[in-house]
Amino acid sequence: MNTHTSGQTPDLAPAAQAVALSPEEFDEIDAILDDLRQRFEETPQWEFCEGFMAALIVSRRAIPLQEYLPVLLDTDDTDVAASAGAEVGGGTFADAAQYARFMELWQRRWSEIEQSLAVEVKSLDDERAYHPEVMDVRGAVAALPEAERAQMADEALPSFAQVWAVGFMYAVENWPDEWQPPRDKEARKWLDDALQRMVALTEDDTDEPTLSVFDDEGVPTVSVNRFNAFADAVWAVYDLRELWRNIGPRVETVHKEAEPGRNDPCYCGSGKKYKKCHGA
Repeated sequence: MNTHTSGQTPDLAPAAQAVALSPEEFDEIDAILDDLRQRFEETPQWEFCEGFMAALIVSRRAIPLQEYLPVLLDTDDTDVAASAGAEVGGGTFADAAQYARFMELWQRRWSEIEQSLAVEVKSLDDERAYHPEVMDVRGAVAALPEAERAQMADEALPSFAQVWAVGFMYAVENWPDEWQPPRDKEARKWLDDALQRMVALTEDDTDEPTLSVFDDEGVPTVSVNRFNAFADAVWAVYDLRELWRNIGPRVETVHKEAEPGRNDPCYCGSGKKYKKCHGA
C-alpha cells in the first residue's frame, strides 16, 4: 500500500495540471472565512478546511458538495448564488460574488490536492508531492514583539499541523460508514495504521522543540518527533487514497423481504392463499 515507496512516474497530461493557489489567494480565502466568522463564530480556519478537504478527496465515496458544505460551514443551502445574502444555517456568505469566489478557490485547491495525490513520489521533498497548507502558530507567535507575545501568554496554541489533522478526522467522524474497516485483514490493518498516524497528529506536541519549520533562524517551536509525525500523516493520506481505490466503493446489501408461506394469506389482501394468488 505504501505508495511513497514506488518509483513510478506520474501519468498526468500538462494541460490537466491544476493552477496552484498563490499566497495572496490563500490570504483571500482567509479573509472570506474571517468575514463568515463575523456572522458565525464557529467558522473554521483554513488549515482545518484543508484537512477536511483532504479527507473528502480520499474518502471511499465521493461525497457531494450539497452534503459536505453544510457540515463544514454550518450552512443548509449550498446554492447561495441563487439567494445572495440570504442567511443559510448558522453562516452567511455576504453575497453571490463572495460565495462564487470561495467556491472557485476551493475547487482549484481541491484539484491541486487530487493531482498531487495521483503522482507517485518517493519523497515529500518532491515538489509534485502533496504539501498541506498548515501553520506553525507557535512559531508565528514566537516571532511577535515581546509585548504582543505577553498578551497571548495564557492562550493555548495548537501544535504544528494539529488543526489540519483535526479537520481531517472531523470529516472521518461525520461519515463513519465511508471509513468502516474492510473485510480483508491486510486492508483493515492498512486503514487502522493510516488513521492512527492521523490521530497521533491531533495530539499536542509535548516534546522538546528543536526545529523552526518555516524559518531556519526562527525560535524552535517544533520537536523532531512532531515533524516526523507530520510526514507520516501526509503519507497516510496517500495510503488511504490508494486503499479505497483498490477496494472500490461500498456495495449496499440488499435484503429481500421474506415471502409468505404457500398456505399463508396473500400479501395483496385478496383473501386467497398465497399459492393461489401471487404465489401461483
